[in-house]
This record gives sequence, C-alpha cells and structure tokens, in this order.
Amino acid sequence: MTTKPRLITDSFKVVKKAKRGARKAKRPLSPPPTHQEAGAATLQEEELRTLRHFDLDWRFGPCTGISRLHRWERAELHGLDPPEEIRELLQTHTDPEYSLSLWRDYPL
Repeated sequence: MTTKPRLITDSFKVVKKAKRGARKAKRPLSPPPTHQEAGAATLQEEELRTLRHFDLDWRFGPCTGISRLHRWERAELHGLDPPEEIRELLQTHTDPEYSLSLWRDYPL
C-alpha cells in the first residue's frame, strides 16, 4: 500500500484573500493650502536647505560653536570665497533657525 504524497500547502492554514472589488472607506481630504501659504513654506524650506548645504561644506572651515554669519565672515577673511547668497540670507533673517548652524544642539 502506498501513501499519498503530501504537499507543502497541507501544513499551512488556508487564508482567504479579500475580494478585489471590495471598497475601502475614504477619509475626507483636508483642504489644500492656499497658494500664498504654500509659496512661503517652500521659500523658507529652500532657504534653510541652502544654509544646511553651507554648514556641510567643509571648504569654509568648521562650523561648530559659531554662528553661520561668523563662519561666513571668517571664510571671507581667509579668501575662501563663500557664496554672497548665504550672507544676504543671514543678514535678512534674525531667526535662530537661520543664524545658528546645523550642529547647534551638540555640545563641543
């Protein structure tokens, strides 16, 4: 008498899949931001991204323990040609997010 060969699927529990036509309950969408709010947020994000790139660029010297403007001035003093755009950003904004470097939260 021979035994029937067992399949690997005989060892596992059968799980039924959801039907493809089943619909999910949709959540109401939040209203889209106004054009002015979206533009302002995007401009600030772009400016902060530019400043973070300045922080990560080691051609202008270390940035821990000093403000971004002080680092820019030091790089200018040593003839390293830092971007003028950075100085303009730093002089127009007084917010600590703009003036302090990316590493401000880490002690020396």
